[in-house]
Amino acid sequence: MKKSSIIMAGAIIGLLSVALVKFGNPANMGVCIACFLRDIAGAIGLHRAGVVQYIRPEVIGIVLGATGSAMFFKEFSARGGSSPFTRFILAIAVMIGALVFLGCPLRMILRMGSGDLNALVGLAGFAAGIGMGIVFLNKGFSLKRNYKQNALEGVLLPAVMVGLLVLLVAAPAFLFFSAEGPGALHAPLLISLGAGVITGVAAQRTRLCTMGGIRDAILFKDYYLLMGIGAILVTAFAGNLAMGTFNLGFADQPIAHTDGLWNFLGLFLTGWGSVLLGGCPLRQLILSGEGNSDSAVTVFGLMVGAAISHNFGLASSGKGVTAGGQIAVILLIVVVAVISVMNLPKVTEPAKELKEAL
Repeated sequence: MKKSSIIMAGAIIGLLSVALVKFGNPANMGVCIACFLRDIAGAIGLHRAGVVQYIRPEVIGIVLGATGSAMFFKEFSARGGSSPFTRFILAIAVMIGALVFLGCPLRMILRMGSGDLNALVGLAGFAAGIGMGIVFLNKGFSLKRNYKQNALEGVLLPAVMVGLLVLLVAAPAFLFFSAEGPGALHAPLLISLGAGVITGVAAQRTRLCTMGGIRDAILFKDYYLLMGIGAILVTAFAGNLAMGTFNLGFADQPIAHTDGLWNFLGLFLTGWGSVLLGGCPLRQLILSGEGNSDSAVTVFGLMVGAAISHNFGLASSGKGVTAGGQIAVILLIVVVAVISVMNLPKVTEPAKELKEAL
């Protein structure tokens, strides 16, 4: 694909993210897949943290934009069956790591673009986690191939997103919407939805992935995806400067904490898990929009991870990291390590004998 395409896609997403904050989204959270899936989980009652409950139209738009783009360009394909429950567990780990850091890898970039130096520590952890995942990829890690499925499997998650949009518009009494806190801060529905659709189309056409950019640069010396990430960072930086919201430093950053160790380890866990899953949270939304039911399972795993984080006090806040969050990150790093080892190719007996002979 053309380098200009990925740079343009990144620039568009960066500018949209800054604009969404201007129109009402939480600071440094124009688009955060982890935060927004957490808000949706709260809105439908999966957790009861009253300050983070809202059906985010951006997520709906991203999936539907990816679906429309994939269908238009004849790239929609219903596929799945690649270790779905393992993917579900990995998604829970990825989300819990992200909420200990307080943001997905995309928000990490947006936080950097606003001057939040805590996000640089998170980036180091994210890159280290990706590096650890690459070690296992080089050893042959695989969740096995997926298979062509009935077309219905491919359209179920987009259909769920349409249902969420209907619920958002209808606002029935059984939903939970925040009256204060980050969940109460949001851009107007049509602006949020439109920004999501544009993001979905741009990411689908260019294969944009925050994890993939670092992975490809390390593995293949391929900087195509990394240029898109760089474009997001540059445009977010420029947009924050223009709006007077750039604030360089560690302290007093919106919806962030200054605990460097857990910023590092939270995104270390997220990076490692994302490599094993084959994509960051944004990429999982795009793949689910393209008909990949394994990614749809991953998206629901992310939502369950968000619910677990808030129901059991694992998510961080601006005040810092909880003891439960620290324990969860360490335990889940062990879980991801076990999954990594158990999905390596088995050495056959003849191969062992040959190795001993040599």
